[in-house]
Amino acid sequence: MLRTRSIQAFQDELIRAVSLGADFLVVHPGARGESQIDAAIANIVDSIKQATRRVPLGKLRILIENTAGMGTAVGSRLQEVAAIVRGLSKLGAGVCLDTAHLFAAGYDIGSEGGLESTIAQIDQSIGLDNVYVWHVNDSKIPLGGKVDRHENIGEGKIKAAAFGRILQHPKLGASVTTGLPGRAFILETPIEEPGDDRKNVAKLWELSGIDGPAVEKGFTMLTSALKKKRAAHRKEAAKTAKATAKKIQDKKKKG
Repeated sequence: MLRTRSIQAFQDELIRAVSLGADFLVVHPGARGESQIDAAIANIVDSIKQATRRVPLGKLRILIENTAGMGTAVGSRLQEVAAIVRGLSKLGAGVCLDTAHLFAAGYDIGSEGGLESTIAQIDQSIGLDNVYVWHVNDSKIPLGGKVDRHENIGEGKIKAAAFGRILQHPKLGASVTTGLPGRAFILETPIEEPGDDRKNVAKLWELSGIDGPAVEKGFTMLTSALKKKRAAHRKEAAKTAKATAKKIQDKKKKG
């Protein structure tokens, strides 16, 4: 039942993405539960194929995102992501790599040698040509911690210098001869205060060594009004959780 609902939900996402004219739809592979990894990968491939039936994808490309390795999540190893993409070759599927997830999964992109090793492994397993999008995030979690917790650029365990090496790496740059022109680098960093998003974008442009567009000083995804609304929502959620916990405790006492 859960798998059927997941397939339907993903098909709905595909329809929305096609309607929007999107180039890519990024999806996490999911968890294997008690299944062995090979069986889980086969299920993931089959489920995505089922979701795409009767959906004309057009220019839309499905991208499999690597995971941090929490619990039984599939896709923390590059070989697992590569196996899924191979299974979806007829759909032209590709890959989205998340820097925080790579680091948490044990790929040391924070050091110069570790980055070179990781890029070589990506090329050997997935193929750099198949990586269309990068989610660029620092990590609250140490190397190999297997927990998905994003941090502002330069404030986490990966460090700012590492992002400079990533953004300026010849194999990841825009050079037609050595790099990957047309690739997207997208931030998923925390927005706790208005302007945090703008700060992280500006930081990446600085680390890239390229003069970026002029910063719009007033732009932020988190306005003061939205911040107040979010705070009220969190307060209400905490109140509800506290009331639920009390009911459970009272029930245990009566039991």
